[in-house]
Amino acid sequence: MSKTEAPIRHASDARGLSDGGEADASLPDAVLRTSPADFLVDELPAYEPSGAGSHLYVTFRKTGRTTPDAVRAIAQALGAEPRDAGYAGMKDRHAVTTQTASFAVPLDLDASALFEADLPGIELLSQQRHGNKLKTGHLRGNRFTVTLRELAAAAFPGVERRLQAIATSGVPNAFGPQRFGRDGDNPERAFAWVCGQARPPRDPRERRLLFSALQSLLFNRVLAAREADGSWSSALVGDWAQKHDSGGLFLVKEEEHADAAARALAGLVSPTGPMFGVSMRWPEGKPLELERAVFDASGVTAEALERHKQLGEGTRRAMRLKVDDLTWESHPSEGRLKVGFTLAKGGYATTVLERVCRLRDASRAPQREALPSSAATVADEAD
Repeated sequence: MSKTEAPIRHASDARGLSDGGEADASLPDAVLRTSPADFLVDELPAYEPSGAGSHLYVTFRKTGRTTPDAVRAIAQALGAEPRDAGYAGMKDRHAVTTQTASFAVPLDLDASALFEADLPGIELLSQQRHGNKLKTGHLRGNRFTVTLRELAAAAFPGVERRLQAIATSGVPNAFGPQRFGRDGDNPERAFAWVCGQARPPRDPRERRLLFSALQSLLFNRVLAAREADGSWSSALVGDWAQKHDSGGLFLVKEEEHADAAARALAGLVSPTGPMFGVSMRWPEGKPLELERAVFDASGVTAEALERHKQLGEGTRRAMRLKVDDLTWESHPSEGRLKVGFTLAKGGYATTVLERVCRLRDASRAPQREALPSSAATVADEAD
């Protein structure tokens, strides 16, 4: 396959990647993000700051701002270099989100004046020092509280049945549309320079973001194939399976398959899919055949992964997303459903909600507002 024939071409190629359950037409319609208060996200930190060190950890609540924009504004108020700031993950713009960022500031800096700064859309909650920069992934997960509106009263029983099933079995762990950029073309942009057709962005953070979108696209393709044959939550011989309690990986061997399959059925372990990179562990048997086929069809080469290994050496990602602490409040007479749940880092709220309803995002422009699971448009950032 030549570079020009590679099937990573346009925004629509990054869409429709979390489907595989019920057909869109079978799901009721609901409106997402009528206001930022309808989409609440609280970051769950991996650890608490020690109280001493050269980095100032600032916890803040933002509304209507992207994470980089909010972090830049706080850095400027502190007189710190924005490029030296760190945060565990990006949160959506069209929401009310709480998270922590770190800033490299002198030990003798009195940061109390920060709370007097004029920072529109940002509420500062706390600050404490720590010895190291906060890095991407330094979080346990996120707690979501989402209100869906304009849901038909007759749809509530079915919605509640699907929620109950999700609480028990989880959902396919697809990357949400946020991963693929505002126009859904981040994988295409990444492919162009990864394969030598264009110059890479100058900004290292943008390069990492685009590269991860390409990895995510290919993971979603493997997941879609496993959904199609019904094995997305089953441990097959040759799978690298992940333990949900510890995160540890193990290869499912023939002689251990019965035990692994039983643990997968109980939700204790899940098969993993590829985040392609030079150091990624490949599966064996049928899982290997599938992943090789998806990788080869993408037009990306092993040599390209080697050249760009500093952007992502590859890893495994669980194919099942467990949904913890799932609660809901139904208000059929108002067409309103309030859903709360906790996801481990890397999980997307829209991935969960698209299994319940066809989502129309009120924060999007008319041509981009539909968010069905088979043709999801993109939001700004990862959940």
